[in-house]
Amino acid sequence: MSGPDPATALAGARLLPVLTVPSTATAGPLADALTAGGARCAEVTFRTPDAEQVLKTMAAHGGLTVGAGTVRTPEQAERAVAAGARFVVSPGFDEEVVAKCRELGVPVVPGIATATELMRALKAGLDTVKLFPAEPLGGLRTLRALAAPFPGTRFVPTGGIDASRLVAYLADPAVLAVGGSWMATAAHLERGDYEEIRRLTAEAVERSMT
Repeated sequence: MSGPDPATALAGARLLPVLTVPSTATAGPLADALTAGGARCAEVTFRTPDAEQVLKTMAAHGGLTVGAGTVRTPEQAERAVAAGARFVVSPGFDEEVVAKCRELGVPVVPGIATATELMRALKAGLDTVKLFPAEPLGGLRTLRALAAPFPGTRFVPTGGIDASRLVAYLADPAVLAVGGSWMATAAHLERGDYEEIRRLTAEAVERSMT
């Protein structure tokens, strides 16, 4: 049983902004800036105390398909979906998280870093994984080496990727989408620089469509 398809949850978008949002107060303006820049989906990481409320606020925005990231436990997955998450992303592969997401009826994209982890994910019936941390692991060379013996596997590389590497990743047929945080960094949010977030998002969206 493969479960809901992550490609459907991502609404065909090939760019996944990965957001670590320190305050609920920034959630609305951030959602506005991402939407104005053309983003169609976003991942809110469960790395801050306000993450659940941030996710709820951004999910209610209406312009974005919002998922939860850095989900490490079934309980977090349950809370994320209750807050409005349309998909779940994990830093690693955990059978219990995958099972909970299937029970909740939401797509899950677990992180993998090795062929062994990828085989475990495929054995669990998944065909889409997150390569994490992509750049420290060797970037596209590693992704292609993993994809070669597992045709049909789709990857969402995340970790250390910036605007200069986006197009190269998206050109690979095994890549479903690319996750990145350069469009809305902690510094941008601290300054309240939503215009810069909009600009960087629009630039990334344009590159993702080439």
